[in-house]
Amino acid sequence: MNCCSHCQDAGYFFNKKTAKRELKKYNRNGPNKSTRLLLDEIREQNLNGKSILDIGGGIGAISFELLEAGVSTSVHVDASTSYLDLTKKEAVKRGLGDRITHLFGDFTEISHLIDLADIVTLDRVICCYPDMEKLVDRSVEKSKLFYGVVYPRELWPTRWVMLLGNFWFKLRGNDFRTYLHPPADIDARIKNSGFKRIDLRRTIIWEIALYERQNLDDET
Repeated sequence: MNCCSHCQDAGYFFNKKTAKRELKKYNRNGPNKSTRLLLDEIREQNLNGKSILDIGGGIGAISFELLEAGVSTSVHVDASTSYLDLTKKEAVKRGLGDRITHLFGDFTEISHLIDLADIVTLDRVICCYPDMEKLVDRSVEKSKLFYGVVYPRELWPTRWVMLLGNFWFKLRGNDFRTYLHPPADIDARIKNSGFKRIDLRRTIIWEIALYERQNLDDET
């Protein structure tokens, strides 16, 4: 599967060493705070028999947690083969291997190959992708019921950290970048696709939002 240079270098950045470190931390302490808050929002819904599409799923924390909470199947998409390989092994170890489908590639380029899911999640993914509009548009259309996202708050400290990080990537000749897309633009784009925000939580750095698809006769 071909990826853009940004996604290829994301694979170099999110490498085997990083994946092992994150998985070890997850197995020891559970999901990080922003992921945990997103999971808390989703667990308040009826999950029995539902399906999930986790875009940029990393080490698989969202898939693992929600499959154990009642979700029936998960599709896990990631642009890092290191993360996918490790997640596959961990899924088998947890007895979940037959309930997770692992897909490699840039989601926006392979979305036409992916079925609709009841729940779609992007946990700290929008900030890793240059074209927010394209990513949001192609991911919201895959959600039948709920759409959960985690993205950075628009704060000056966050902006400076990203600028420094991107300067470091540039010095290393790496095309990977992080992006501070305006939260208001993200929110508006999701709502314009037929969703209503039903929960919003914040940490010092992150906004964690859950949306529900509205019927045509519902109030917007």
